[in-house]
Amino acid sequence: MSTSFILSFHCPDRSGIQSKISSLLYGNDAFLTDVQSYSDEDTQSFFSRIVFSVNSKTVISKISSQLQTLGIELDMVWTIDEQEKKVKTVIAVSKLGHCLNDLLFRAKYRNMPIEIVGVVSNHEDFREIVEFNNIPFHFLPIEKNLDSKRKQESLFQKVVDDAGAEMIVLARYMQILTEDLSNKWFGKCINIHHSFLPSFKGANPYEQAFSKGVKLIGATAHFVTPDLDEGPIIEQNIERISHYDNIDDLIRKGNDIESIVLARAVRWHAEKRVLINGNKTVVFT
Repeated sequence: MSTSFILSFHCPDRSGIQSKISSLLYGNDAFLTDVQSYSDEDTQSFFSRIVFSVNSKTVISKISSQLQTLGIELDMVWTIDEQEKKVKTVIAVSKLGHCLNDLLFRAKYRNMPIEIVGVVSNHEDFREIVEFNNIPFHFLPIEKNLDSKRKQESLFQKVVDDAGAEMIVLARYMQILTEDLSNKWFGKCINIHHSFLPSFKGANPYEQAFSKGVKLIGATAHFVTPDLDEGPIIEQNIERISHYDNIDDLIRKGNDIESIVLARAVRWHAEKRVLINGNKTVVFT
């Protein structure tokens, strides 16, 4: 019985890259089922995602060894994972649970390729729903000072380490991570911001949007960086509003967009479809 794997990589652009990779896989009797690639002229970088199957898992160690050698030649950064693998994920949430609830449902009933191994919160509001789903809930309160934040983040990191998590999702976690934690998890920590970035960064974006009289509101899923709401964007969406809508209407409509946008970003990242390209992303959908 064959097993499918995903190879994703990026490297400086040059001729023959895909040919070399394909030849390596063909030489190990791999059957390629999906190949996507992109050459960025601005950064002179090449990005690719290849799904392939092999009849024996034992051949993967041979493929990995050969990729290691080829990777040195091509200056290539690459990962290879079993396609059916579920990514161990810790979700962080504060007092708004629509994104958390959506991810819990999708992970359990909609084949979201993640295993939620813990939920961290600075409030107790969602303990019941998390524990109902047989997921550990970690109440980590935080005070408004840097010392408290650092102590809380140390406990946060311990939760992640103990659970063996490979991804952190900030599902309306209304805390700004320190530079240390942001850098440690760069490329593996996804935040949902309730505006169409780069508009209305920071706190209270719906109030900002309402005061400006905008006709479109949106949500943005992005990787977390030390610069607030500046990380590489993974997915965005919008909803039309009108002068009839008040702030509560904007929040209600916006919550639905946030859930959908975050779910897409989490799924795409778990499926190895997202590659970072400087302050941008390449997303193979």
